[in-house]
Amino acid sequence: MEKIINIHIKKLPEGVYLATSKDIQGLVAQGRTATEALEIARDVARKLIEAQAERSGKLKLSTIDESFDYPLIVNA
Repeated sequence: MEKIINIHIKKLPEGVYLATSKDIQGLVAQGRTATEALEIARDVARKLIEAQAERSGKLKLSTIDESFDYPLIVNA
C-alpha cells in the first residue's frame, strides 16, 4: 500500500539539493538536482521503512486519499 511521506527540499550554498523528512527519522538524501534528491530520498525511505518494520513494527504514515496535490518538477 502506498503511503505519503512529506519531504523538505533545500538548495544548499554548494549548489546541491538536500532532502529530509520529519515523517521518517534519519531520512537524508542529497542530489545534484531536486529530482535526483527526491529519487534518492524514495530509495532511502523504503530502506528505512523496512528496517523499522523489522525492529519494532510499522511506522504510522498517512495513506493516500483518492485525490491529493503533488508538485511536479519540470526542467523548462
